[in-house]
Amino acid sequence: MDPSEAAEAISEFNEEEEPKGKNKDEKFRSRSALTIAIMAMLLAITSLGGGNVAEDIVASNIQASNTWSFYQAKTERQTTNKIAAETLEVEMQLHQSALTPELRQAIEKRIQDYKDTVARYESEPDKGEGKKELFAKARGFEAERDQALKKDTNFDFAEALFQIAIVLASVAIISYSRMILKVSLVLGAFAFVLMLNGYFLFFTLPF
Repeated sequence: MDPSEAAEAISEFNEEEEPKGKNKDEKFRSRSALTIAIMAMLLAITSLGGGNVAEDIVASNIQASNTWSFYQAKTERQTTNKIAAETLEVEMQLHQSALTPELRQAIEKRIQDYKDTVARYESEPDKGEGKKELFAKARGFEAERDQALKKDTNFDFAEALFQIAIVLASVAIISYSRMILKVSLVLGAFAFVLMLNGYFLFFTLPF
């Protein structure tokens, strides 16, 4: 039973009881109905928070995946340039006697270009696209994803508890059971704490 169904059931019950006039349980019914309304509002806030967190999880996961892919591509290019530089150095040593000064200079320049590229791929602070910077970004996105996952668990449990509490409060109105209403309030209190923890993460759930 969702909040709208609970409200409809309460309305129908009230209409059936109206001809009998008010009795000593009227105050109890009014408080129970107010409890349902408040918990329905909190359930809506919880659902909103859970939806936003779910979007954050997907977004952070995609960003982390894309950043790691870029990091891998940088690693492959860096390795290619490193091998090219080492290969040219070996070739230059093997054919040292046959090289003219101009050719030696050109080869040395090419080797240095390769080495500069390797260094740039390792760290590029100005653009933030070096391996070092990409690694930090990817880890950051993963941390955001993990944080959102912790929040999502709180919202999931809070939403379930609010729904159960609303159903119990509805039953309490129909059955005039104060005990059931107390159980509903206890569950609602737990749900409220979990909802707040979903937004602010005051503590980490042990499960």
